[in-house]
Amino acid sequence: MSSTSFGNEPAATEIVLKTIAPRAPLHLLTRSRLSAVGPSFNEQPIVLVQAPAGYGKTSLLAQWRREHLAAGAAVAWLLADERDDAEHILPGLVHAMRTACARPAFGRLLLEGATAVAGNLDGATAWLAEVARLSLDVVLFIDDADRMPADGAEMLAYVLHNAPPNLRVIVAARGGLEAAFGDLLAYGQALLLGPEVLRFRLDETIALIGNRFGPRVDADACARLFEATDGWPLGLQLALAAMAHAADPRQTVESLATGPGRARDQLVGALLAKLSPEDEAFLTRISVVDMLHPDLCAALTGDAGAPERLLSLVRQTPVFITSEDGPWCRLHMLVRDVLRERLLALDADTQTTLHTRAMTWLAAQGMVQEAAHHALAAGQHQTAYELADRWLHDAVKQGHLGTVLDWLDRLPESELERRPRLRLAAAWALALGQRHEEARRQVECVLAAPGVDTALRYECALILSAAAYYADEPDRFVELFEPWADHPPDGASWLAQIHANRLSARSVLFGEPAQARRFQQRVPRGEVGKGQGYVARWGDHIVGLSYLREGQLRLAEEVVMPALTSAEADLGRRHPLTCMFAAICAALSYEADRIDEAAALLANRLDVLERGGTPETVTLAYCTAARIAGVRGSEHRALDLLEALHAMGVARRLPRLRIASIAEQVRIHASRYRAQTCDALVRNIDEIMADKAIPQGLLWQSSVALPQVFARARADLAARRNDSALRTLADAAELAQAQKLGVPRIELMALHAFALEQTGGDGLPLLREAMNLAQTYDLTRTLADAHPALADWARRVGAEQTDSAAAHVIAVPRIARPPALRGTGNPRAVPSVVLTPKEREILELLARNLSNKEIAVAATVGEGTVKWHLKNLFGKLDASSRKHAVRRALVLGLLEEG
Repeated sequence: MSSTSFGNEPAATEIVLKTIAPRAPLHLLTRSRLSAVGPSFNEQPIVLVQAPAGYGKTSLLAQWRREHLAAGAAVAWLLADERDDAEHILPGLVHAMRTACARPAFGRLLLEGATAVAGNLDGATAWLAEVARLSLDVVLFIDDADRMPADGAEMLAYVLHNAPPNLRVIVAARGGLEAAFGDLLAYGQALLLGPEVLRFRLDETIALIGNRFGPRVDADACARLFEATDGWPLGLQLALAAMAHAADPRQTVESLATGPGRARDQLVGALLAKLSPEDEAFLTRISVVDMLHPDLCAALTGDAGAPERLLSLVRQTPVFITSEDGPWCRLHMLVRDVLRERLLALDADTQTTLHTRAMTWLAAQGMVQEAAHHALAAGQHQTAYELADRWLHDAVKQGHLGTVLDWLDRLPESELERRPRLRLAAAWALALGQRHEEARRQVECVLAAPGVDTALRYECALILSAAAYYADEPDRFVELFEPWADHPPDGASWLAQIHANRLSARSVLFGEPAQARRFQQRVPRGEVGKGQGYVARWGDHIVGLSYLREGQLRLAEEVVMPALTSAEADLGRRHPLTCMFAAICAALSYEADRIDEAAALLANRLDVLERGGTPETVTLAYCTAARIAGVRGSEHRALDLLEALHAMGVARRLPRLRIASIAEQVRIHASRYRAQTCDALVRNIDEIMADKAIPQGLLWQSSVALPQVFARARADLAARRNDSALRTLADAAELAQAQKLGVPRIELMALHAFALEQTGGDGLPLLREAMNLAQTYDLTRTLADAHPALADWARRVGAEQTDSAAAHVIAVPRIARPPALRGTGNPRAVPSVVLTPKEREILELLARNLSNKEIAVAATVGEGTVKWHLKNLFGKLDASSRKHAVRRALVLGLLEEG
């Protein structure tokens, strides 16, 4: 066996290799929420990272290793394996500490002296004592700890239970940590991270792809890839590898996101190729179901050993998403879709048998929805319809509208006649989207049936009012609901929350946002019932909108941000209600100048909003997306988004969308003083308003009055018709005040001040008031987006007020930050206790291939001093030459590439 020298003692080659950290991935993303020096992990003496293969445990450890080195700790690394029994783990720990601390004499007596104690707990005690005597903070990383034999794991547990204060230990494994260190977890002495924490979030996925491909892949494509991989780290890495070899990376994303194809087969094929034929056949058959349970797998395959096979595959193969709370798991979507393609290649009898077994087991467990799906796939249509009748109406309460609509396409009219609850569920699902007329026809069929009671008429009125709300007919919405407004259902009914939602929506339309919130406070949410959080979240949506209308952005964020997180967890990222929450959150993030966050919130969601969003949230989302594009310098993209909004208004016969689109285009052009373009756009709005086909109700007319007048005022400013602008701005301000629209009122106040200043008047007091209100309501971008000249004026006034003795706190609008400067590319020494500050400086200069004389000049020391530092560096790094020293520093993480 070959050996190398470590200090004065021989060390086995395999031990040396096991104590050197693996090379960090080329495009390693530092995830801030998982930062080792952040508040979540900084005070934890022991961190346990447990997840199946493919979840990026080693990559996370590489990030933490860099961060601990940068924080000045000595970092030791040990890769465990099957040979690390009680006799062999101690030498590994000793050599890991020698490498980390650059102390070749560490543990000499422990291993080879007269009192050598390797192989028992006395040896571990002696190792801990020597660590405790170090004047260093030490972080020990142990990867693949689940591969250790039982006696080695026992010694590791002893080390963790008796670690001195200057030692932190981070252990990674595929499983078994919660059982081995349950007492440490129970007493709060250790923290366990599972696969859910390691899974990438959307913002991290965008950052990861952006680091690799830059602007070639936009946020929408990143979001589609995120949804296709479900944040699975290995899936993302495989996808990135495929994208790197493609001429257009977006084409690869589309191929992966739209369904099985060559790109997906190639990615997953490499994973499945390592399986035995038996395991592959097992996975193919169990892919028939979405969620996997050991007993369900046994029922599907007819094999009593299926639970053990499933458990083994979960541990050994990186194709499962596991649950931390129980035995349930599921296949990753990428893998499941490929396996289902292979499932379709099996004979029809086998597929029918699998669906029948799944239906029987799921129905016995009370999982009616899943059982109905498999009954239909097995050709047992009457059984499927009976099961659907038991849960489809409840599915509406839970927000599973897409599932209800899918079943509507499969249910014959005769079944709807026999099962009125199915027709009622279909009407609900149709009303909460674009299919308003179909919802009305379904309600007419329900009301035409004999024996219709008051309760059913009331529910039908709620359905029709919802359809009117989505159709942007606020006057009809109020007309349909008004007869029932003073007759709420019993508090225990799920309709009680819907009734409160209708009252709140009506109050918002009447310009009474505070009253809307009172209705939500009075409804007994605790009595709504389990599984009906969807209707309660509608209440949060209306409350968030009411705060947004008032300009209370901080209060709005406190409501809608948690609601968005909850909706994503329960309903999914692309559920219509989730996307409506995201539209509000994106507007709030944009106003706070969190541009990247706002873009991520809207990524791959505009199409869902187009199909299933209310007119108000559709408008909010598209206008926010356009403003994001404008801030990023893509005015052409902003105008394209607004044209898409206008086209949507034409296609769906929603003139309010057309007016909002044109008004936002006027804002863009007015900021460039394009007077003729602005006047032409204003004439377009006037033509729309003159059309007899538009709604004539007072509520609808009031909803478009402000955008119309606002656009006219901006056009006057663009043409420098300042006197006309002052009159128009005054009219707009009255409308904003009457409708209690906080943000437009402050923007109009600032524009009024600007117009006054242009006419020679004194607009400064009015501007100061607008700026003070902007600070009160946390409006960061409102004045910046109102007009570039106004923003410049506000900055100057803010700077003067700050310098003044009688200064008031003034909010100064922020403009998009300039891009950060690129680094020089020179290697950089990482702060570490192993090297002194001067040695780190010498090491950086050495990495630039400078001679001793050049290093002396750059470091302002003599050549003799340089030679003395180099000698120390060679000793600490166990290096024999200048080039070897640089390479060793890179391997040990003491030097980073520029």
